[in-house]
Amino acid sequence: MAKGEILAGYLAPHPPHLVYGENPPQNEPKSEGGWEPLRWAYEHARESLDRLEPDVLLVHSPHWITQLGHHFLGVDKLSGKSVDPIFPNLFRYTFALDVDVELAEACCEKARARGLVAKMMRNPKFRVDYGTITTLHMIRPQWDIPVVGISANNSPYYLTTEEGLEEMDLLGKATREAIEETGRRAVLLASNTLSHFHFQEEPPLPEDMSREHPFSHEGYRWDMRIIELLRQGRTDEVFDILPQFIEEAFAEVKSGAFTWMFAAMGYPKLPGKLHGYGTVIGTGNAVMEWNLAEAGMARAEAAA
Repeated sequence: MAKGEILAGYLAPHPPHLVYGENPPQNEPKSEGGWEPLRWAYEHARESLDRLEPDVLLVHSPHWITQLGHHFLGVDKLSGKSVDPIFPNLFRYTFALDVDVELAEACCEKARARGLVAKMMRNPKFRVDYGTITTLHMIRPQWDIPVVGISANNSPYYLTTEEGLEEMDLLGKATREAIEETGRRAVLLASNTLSHFHFQEEPPLPEDMSREHPFSHEGYRWDMRIIELLRQGRTDEVFDILPQFIEEAFAEVKSGAFTWMFAAMGYPKLPGKLHGYGTVIGTGNAVMEWNLAEAGMARAEAAA
C-alpha cells in the first residue's frame, strides 16, 4: 500500500446562513440569498478541491460536543435531518453521507496510542451536527467523497486553553499517522469561525445584508491580524498569539479544529490562500486554503 498523504487543509467555517443563502434542495427554508462574498469564497475552494481529487474529507466540528474523549463517526452510511438548534428557521437539512470507517478506526487507534481518550460512534441513527454538515456541503455539495467526522471534546474549555490545545496537537499528529498508514489521499477541514462575538437578535429578514457587519472593531482587527499572518506563512507567530486571540476575540478556534489541522499538516510555514472573508451575525469567517500538494509538501513529515 502506498503511503498516504495530506493534500491540503482548509479553514472552512460553518455558519448555517451560508447554506440557507445558497438554497440547496436539501434545505427546507428558502432565502433571497445573502452572504455572497463568503459563498463565492467557498466556490473558489470547491474548484481547488476538485483538482486535488482526494479519497476522503476529514472534518472537525465544534458542534459535535463529546465531553469525554474524542469521537469518530463509525457507521458506513448516515442519513437523516440535521437541524441547527439556534437557527431552525434557517437550517433544516436532509443529509446522506458515506463514512470512511477504516480510516476513522485508524485515527481512533492512533489517538489512544498517544494517550488520548477516543471512541468510535456506532449509532446507525446518529444525527450529524449542523457544523459538520454545513462545512461539508459548502466545500463539496455533490456529497460524493467519503468523510471522517471528528467530535470536539472541548478540552480547551475545561482545561486551560494551552492544555486543551496541546491535546488537539496530539489528535492532529495521530490523524496524520492514520492517514499515512491507511494510504489515503486526504483533505482536512477545520470547521472554525475566527472572532465569535455575535449579535443576539436577527433582523426580520435574516438575509438583509444592510444589517450585516462585524460585531466590533476590535474583533475585526484581530481577524485581520491573524489572516495577514496566515497569508504570509508566519505560522509560529500565529500559534504564539493564539491564546490571546482566543481570549480577546472569543475566537471559535478555541474548540480545537484549527490546531488539529495544523498539527496534522506539520505546522507548515506555507502562505495560506485567502478565498474570502465575511461576517455572519457579526462573527468573523475566513475561507482559507493550505495546498500542500501544490507546494510539494504533501509527504513532508510532521513533527514528532
